Amino acid sequence: MSLFDKLRSGLRRTRDSVAFALSADKLDDGFFEELEEALILADAGADTASAVVEQLRERVKRDHILDPEQAKAALREICADMLRAERPLDLSGSPAVVLLIGVNGAGKTTTAGKLASFFSSMGRHVLIAAADTFRAAAVQQLEVWAQRSGCPMVSGASDPSAVVYDAVSAAPSRGCDLVLCDTAGRLHTKKNLMEELGKIRRTVDKAAPGASVETLLVLDAATGQNAINQAAMFSDAAMVTGIVLTKLDGTGKGGAVLAVQRRLGIPVRFIGVGEQLEDLMEFDPDAFAEALFE
Repeated sequence: MSLFDKLRSGLRRTRDSVAFALSADKLDDGFFEELEEALILADAGADTASAVVEQLRERVKRDHILDPEQAKAALREICADMLRAERPLDLSGSPAVVLLIGVNGAGKTTTAGKLASFFSSMGRHVLIAAADTFRAAAVQQLEVWAQRSGCPMVSGASDPSAVVYDAVSAAPSRGCDLVLCDTAGRLHTKKNLMEELGKIRRTVDKAAPGASVETLLVLDAATGQNAINQAAMFSDAAMVTGIVLTKLDGTGKGGAVLAVQRRLGIPVRFIGVGEQLEDLMEFDPDAFAEALFE
């Protein structure tokens, strides 16, 4: 099964929830009302669902669309445009640094292993920093993923900032041009733990003043609308530049992607569609919209 097929399969429940509205015979008020309700049930949120439907109404009127199939194509375009990032992922620095942050259980460590494999396949020389010094067996779990991806790992210090500093400082001498940092899971409501993320970010600047840094927030797709609250609070604390959406292979909450992007302006960079090392996709808004509204 291809990654796109896994994405399509993962979004099946979300897609089914809007299928009835999209199967209407005519584009009347009932069509738009049912579509808006379906998007809300798919966890797009009331304001995002309303905005999408309003854009579709305007497109239908402007382009004199009468066929529901044409309306569905327009809906895919609207959502893809809403999900399109304003800038590409910037990993131009030497080294480049990727910080993975998020709540407990979102899938950061698994994502770290998948990203290490992904970037390695793109020709990058990846060094993994085991900066989750709180969770029992976190380092051992990450070491397994490091071995699977064939990437070296730095660990040992009890302070997460020290691990990150050691890894970023050592990267050039070890021939690595990208440092991937796995951090401990933390509740977005715990102020002291959120402040620690700021310290880790400042540590990167000290270790390599010229490094480009991407801070990726790992979100569990199944959390739905709560993902927006998490994203907002993590973004305030850690200058989040992108999102990795995990567990998209078994959730009916695919509409939350629209809400996060529209309300917070944080682009989705990667999506997880399974448990295997290769089950990670670079986010493609057109493919996502196609899988969501096929």
